[in-house]
Amino acid sequence: MSSKSDTKNKGTFQPDSDVHITIDDQMKINKFANYNAKVEDLKEELKIKQNELKNLEEAGDEIELLDDDTLIPFLIGEVFMSHDLSRTQELLVEAKEKKKQEIENIQKLSKDIQDKMGELKAHLYGRFGSNIYLENDE
Repeated sequence: MSSKSDTKNKGTFQPDSDVHITIDDQMKINKFANYNAKVEDLKEELKIKQNELKNLEEAGDEIELLDDDTLIPFLIGEVFMSHDLSRTQELLVEAKEKKKQEIENIQKLSKDIQDKMGELKAHLYGRFGSNIYLENDE
């Protein structure tokens, strides 16, 4: 009869188990959560930058169809400046290079944060095992 009660309690959560969270553990859990939120923000920012790069590339394709003497408005800051075709193409190349660099920086920052998260995750899973859940629900 005691074997039934042993198997009955085996798969259930035991609130009195030996898992004690220290202040250091809690700080690591909080740091992981902050890193996770930052990575999600960076993913959104990356999508926006990639869309902006796509728009710049499409604009470059569209202005190639225009005549050389056509003045093309180009947004600089908050003002549109009209330039000839060659100058506008130069400005688009500069803008695309700047956007590509921004995308590269976001990807690098995201990778660095994910590496730190991996270290924290390994430590926290080592400490708490299956009593903690650190995976994204994606």
